[in-house]
Amino acid sequence: MRYLPNGTQMSSADKFTIEETGIPSLVLMERAALKTVEIMHVNGIDTSRALVVCGSGNNGGDGFAIARLLTEEGMEAQILFAGKESSLSRECGIQKKIAENLGISIITEIPAREYTVIIDAVFGVGLSREISGKYKDIIAWMNEQKCQKVAVDIPSGVSSATGKILGTAFYADLTVAMACVKVGSEMYPGKYCAGKTVAVPIGIDPKFFSTDEEVCVTYDRCDIPELLPARKPDSHKGSYGKVLMITGSRGMAGAAYLSAKAAYAVGAGLVQIYTAEENRTVLQQLLPEAIISCYHEYDQEKLSALLDWADVVCIGCGLGTGETSARLLEGTLSRVNVPCIIDADGLNLLSRNMHLLEKIQSPVVLTPHMKEMSRLTGYSVSEISDRRLEIISEFTKKYPTVCVLKDSRTVVKENGRHPFFNLAGNSAMAKAGAGDVLAGVITGLSAQGMPAYECAALGVFLHACGGDNAKEEKGSYSVFARDLIVGIEKCMEEKII
Repeated sequence: MRYLPNGTQMSSADKFTIEETGIPSLVLMERAALKTVEIMHVNGIDTSRALVVCGSGNNGGDGFAIARLLTEEGMEAQILFAGKESSLSRECGIQKKIAENLGISIITEIPAREYTVIIDAVFGVGLSREISGKYKDIIAWMNEQKCQKVAVDIPSGVSSATGKILGTAFYADLTVAMACVKVGSEMYPGKYCAGKTVAVPIGIDPKFFSTDEEVCVTYDRCDIPELLPARKPDSHKGSYGKVLMITGSRGMAGAAYLSAKAAYAVGAGLVQIYTAEENRTVLQQLLPEAIISCYHEYDQEKLSALLDWADVVCIGCGLGTGETSARLLEGTLSRVNVPCIIDADGLNLLSRNMHLLEKIQSPVVLTPHMKEMSRLTGYSVSEISDRRLEIISEFTKKYPTVCVLKDSRTVVKENGRHPFFNLAGNSAMAKAGAGDVLAGVITGLSAQGMPAYECAALGVFLHACGGDNAKEEKGSYSVFARDLIVGIEKCMEEKII
C-alpha cells in the first residue's frame, strides 16, 4: 500500500519534517534535485541540453538545484526564470543565488533554441488559481517544443487535489514526485499531463499520512499475495462461505452468471443464485457448480430461508426494477443479518427508498457508477466527477456503508478509513457485464470473512488487474466481461499457498 496525498496534505508532511524531525528545507530540496536527476537518467531522458523552467517558490528552488547538478555532470543546462524576484521563497532565492555564482545561464524570456529536455519547476503542488498571462504563454511554448519533458513533483497547472486543469497545464512524459505521487497526477485529466509517475524518497516519511483519513491510498500488484484471504489445508467448501446472489430477472441470466462465476473465481466455497424461473436452464448449463433457486413472484418465506442460509448476499445484478424486484430488495434489506453487496438495479431501486439503509444493521457495500451515484445523492454526474472525493466522503458519513464509486479511477470509501484510489485497469474493461464481475468478486471475498472495506478495495483492484491481464491477452477492443474473470484467475495464481 502507498499514499496519494494532495498538495495541502503534502505541505503538512513537509512542515512536520522540517519542524519536528529537524531536516532543513534546503536539505529536502537538495535531495529532491538529486533524485530527479537520478530518475531522469534511469528513464533514459537525454539531459545533454536541458532547459529548466523555474518559478519563485520551492518547486522553482528544486529546479535551480537540478540545473546546477546537471551542469556539474557536464551537461549544458540553462534556466528560464518564469517567476518574480519579489516573490522568491527563501530557499528558492538561495538556490538561484548559487546558480548565479556558478555562472549558470539564467534567462527571463522565451529562448529561440532547441533542447533535448524541458524540466518544469514552475508551480508545484500549491497552485490553486487558474494560470494566465506570462505563465500561460510560457507553458504553451514549453508544450510546443519537440523534446522530452519532465515535471518536478506535479505538472504545472494540474490541481494536486482534483486533477483539474487550472487554465492550462504542462504535458510531461515523466513526473518525478517527492515522497509520494500526488493524487491529482493520477486523476483525469491530470493523468494525461503527468505521463509516467515515479515517487522518490527525500526524507519525508509517508507514514505521516497514516492518521489522516482524508489521504488516499492505493495498491500495487506486489501487494496482492498479502491481501488475499488465507487458504488452509484443513478446510472444506463451508470454510469459504455460502454466497446468495439475488440476481438476474427474465432475460438477464448473463448478469447472474457473471457475478456468480466471479465469486467462485476468487475463492467462495458455495454459490446459490436466486433468480427468475426463466433463467434456470441456461444457468444450470453455464454454471453447474452453482445452486439454482427460482421465483415466479415474490415469496417472503423462501427469501427469508435463503437469507438465513447465506454468509453474504449480493443483490441487484440484472435484477430489473419492476414490482417483484423492488419487493426483493426491500425484503432483503429488512431481514439480512450478514454482509450485503448492492449493485446495478439494486442501487436504482434503493435510490427511490434511501430510508431502507436505515434498517440495516449488517455491513453494506454499494457499487454505483457515476450515474447511479447521481441518483443516490442528487448531485449531477459532472459535479460528482469534479468533487468525487468530497462527495463520497460526505455520503459515507451520512450512510454507514462502504461505497465503491466506479469510474476510470474507482474510489472506495468507508467513514473513518482512507479513500482507496484504484490506479489499475484500462479502457478495454468498458463493456457490458464488467460491473457484474466486480460485484461477484467483492461478494466472493466477503464470503471468506474479509471485512467490508477490505474486500471492496481488494475486489476493485483485483478486477482492474484482471482487466489489465485481459487487455494484454486480447487487446483494447475485444475483451469481454468473462475475460476479466480469466484475468483475475491469473492474478490469483500469484498467491503463495
